[in-house]
Amino acid sequence: MSRPTLSAESVRLLPSNVTTPTYDRTGLTTGIVHVGVGGFHRAHMARTIDRLLSQGLAKEWAICGVGLLDSDRRMKDVLAEQDHLYTLTVRHSDGSQDTAVIGSIVDYLWAPEDPEAVIERMAQPTTKIVSLTVTEGGYNIDRVTGAFDVTEPAVAAEIAGGAPRTAFGFVTEALRRRRDRGVPAFTVLSCDNVQNNGDIAASAFTSFADAQDPDLAKWISANVAFPNSMVDRITPVTTRDDIDDVAARLGVHDEWPVICEPFFQWVIEDRFAAGRPPFEHAGAQLVDDVEPYELMKLRLLNASHQALCYFGYLMGYRLVHEATADPLISSLLTRYMDDEATPTLRPVPGVELGAYKRTLIERFSNPAVRDTVARLCADSSDRIPKWLVPVVRERLAAGGSVTWGAAVIASWARYAEGIDEQGEPITVVDPLRDELVAIARAQADDRLAFVRNERLFGDLARDEVFVAAYLTASDLLRSGGARHTLQHLLDIAGTRIDPHHDTPKEKL
Repeated sequence: MSRPTLSAESVRLLPSNVTTPTYDRTGLTTGIVHVGVGGFHRAHMARTIDRLLSQGLAKEWAICGVGLLDSDRRMKDVLAEQDHLYTLTVRHSDGSQDTAVIGSIVDYLWAPEDPEAVIERMAQPTTKIVSLTVTEGGYNIDRVTGAFDVTEPAVAAEIAGGAPRTAFGFVTEALRRRRDRGVPAFTVLSCDNVQNNGDIAASAFTSFADAQDPDLAKWISANVAFPNSMVDRITPVTTRDDIDDVAARLGVHDEWPVICEPFFQWVIEDRFAAGRPPFEHAGAQLVDDVEPYELMKLRLLNASHQALCYFGYLMGYRLVHEATADPLISSLLTRYMDDEATPTLRPVPGVELGAYKRTLIERFSNPAVRDTVARLCADSSDRIPKWLVPVVRERLAAGGSVTWGAAVIASWARYAEGIDEQGEPITVVDPLRDELVAIARAQADDRLAFVRNERLFGDLARDEVFVAAYLTASDLLRSGGARHTLQHLLDIAGTRIDPHHDTPKEKL
């Protein structure tokens, strides 16, 4: 059945229960240039600005998206065909869903097509914020030294005078032009799941600039704000089923809709160089210190996702809510959060941690979101060292147990072998895939081969307490599988599990 494409014209055809922009999009000014427009950005920042626009509060803060990768061409084409509109569907655990058309993105530039246009848009005086979702590994920070890697080929080419290709090249050149033209600096706002993301962005961009032009680096350090932020909203990858469902419900075709959970959180350090939207009027928290919220989210939510995904995959689960429904996995999550993660946290103003942890289990259990286990398993080398390893280190330093953290790392090592418990291949998605698979398989001869990788784990392989916990979990995984491992560890910990829980359908 042919349906009209979502556009400024076709929104009038939508059902009355679909929220559409009530503001005049033609009268908006682009105040934010966002690099890395994906599902999360469109469910989070773009939705926030849309809410403000609906209140008449952010007419000078519309968004221009920027894509740097060859693969971003599709986003450019889809948004252009749809007048930069898209639908956002919030799926609730009771099966109900709310859909809104989001109008806060008013332009999109694909850098490979016209890099000069990207630089000039960032250099315009109306641009007050350049924001980023470039993934945890997108800041080009060496895992061991913590320093910006000037030898990375694309970065090295830019430093040597080549045309901009990375976020560092584009942002730095735009700032150079602003300085030379007497235009005040903008704010660089990281929206990635990285602890101290603003500080890391500051280090990355100033290090890049220093390698090109030390005077510019000094100007950036003195004038550009890099606020830290904590972002949270589960946003699974859009599937063809999602696209078909939205079209059937709305009667209008959106080629790239966004699906997300109801929960939303955004905590931002209130430090901006050239003003900001009134984010607090759309549910964000503006604070002086983001770190307590960052640690809470990264060590409870993000690290728990890692605890769930490898054990869940090996046990045969492919959807997050199905894995969470297994008492073995839900108990693993609870024990990890209570026994190991929570003791490493600082007090979080305005948050009761017990309620927050219960909310996490509820969010993971939402069957309507249909988040995939494979999504959580991807890019682990950028995640485990940032989210889980610090918990393990702090627990060891305090003389505490690391049973659960070590078990999660052991489950990653088993998953990284690339073969599941039924002998079927696992598609390992990671920037270090070849290296990880090789050392994971080497464990047959060297039980500690995986954790000897100091780029990822530092000196953990030389810590007797960690090694004992890791080998216990690793040996159990090899001898009895993931389900047996969790049952054994939970039995030792005194957690009683119903032995009659059904196995996942995928294993039958």
